[in-house]
Amino acid sequence: MMVNETLAQFGDWTYGATVLVYVLAMALALLEQAFSRAETKRVAARKLATVGAPSVNAPSGDEPLEPAIGLRPRDERDKWERYGRMGAALMILGAALHFSSLVLRGLAVGRVPWGNMYEYMSAVCLVAVVTWVVLMRKFPVRRLSVFVMLPIVILMFLGGTLLYSEAAPLQPALRSYWIIIHVAAAIIASGLFLVPGVASILYLIRNRYDQDQAKFVRLGTRLPAADVLDRVAYRTTIIAFPIFTFGVICGGIWAEAAWGRFWGWDPKETVAFIAWVVYAAYLHSRATAGWRGRRAAWINILGFSATVFNLFFVNLVTVGLHSYANG
Repeated sequence: MMVNETLAQFGDWTYGATVLVYVLAMALALLEQAFSRAETKRVAARKLATVGAPSVNAPSGDEPLEPAIGLRPRDERDKWERYGRMGAALMILGAALHFSSLVLRGLAVGRVPWGNMYEYMSAVCLVAVVTWVVLMRKFPVRRLSVFVMLPIVILMFLGGTLLYSEAAPLQPALRSYWIIIHVAAAIIASGLFLVPGVASILYLIRNRYDQDQAKFVRLGTRLPAADVLDRVAYRTTIIAFPIFTFGVICGGIWAEAAWGRFWGWDPKETVAFIAWVVYAAYLHSRATAGWRGRRAAWINILGFSATVFNLFFVNLVTVGLHSYANG
């Protein structure tokens, strides 16, 4: 099949514009994260004292500082929050451009736009961005956007430089309708898993702050409550895990059709199975043993690490039946 070079070029330009918009969104999110700060009880008590309010509950100089949201003047409080809202709007714009770049690549080559590492990485990042935009509407986590956008920008940069592939037809080994089902499920699951991986890392930081506020006060006050981060990680993993399971099953069916066996312990299959076991252990421990907090966060991070290892090391370093994924 002939490749439409014009559409392919427009797709690459749109991809570059997407990265630029994501960088701007990350910069605005960084401003909100770095400079918007909650007032403390001590400052609040001082303000109340100036207008004659009782200050019997005012903390002493040695008492840990606790956020008292909403005590700053509205104009000062909105100054940095406005940057955060602008960053969120840019994320939505970037997601629209991102989706357009994938559509243009697909139209240019006449196939699904995830036939090599460059396209696959782009699709995974799009799912992660859309997931985060949805979560920002459900949870008070917008100030964490910089931590989510940072790995996405890095992955987009690596995909557009080191892993870039020219628009071309699918390799013969990938010419199957299963690429639409199996790879799409893997893309959605991988993009979803990125968010709880970041949330679990931030949970450990927030948990450490709760235990030692004097040492981690500056960073801890800028993170949501540990319970919020835990719920974000858990609920996103609940959605991602069944999709990941479906993708693994579809991969086995495709392997039987292509290679005459359902499972052969290929490096990618093996690491995918390890990641599946880890995430299953995470959900099982939460549902039965009541594991929450740091232990659950570490398990989630381990599963995310296996996913990243499978994406990069297995695809780019090891030799196996999936080595064609490098494009």
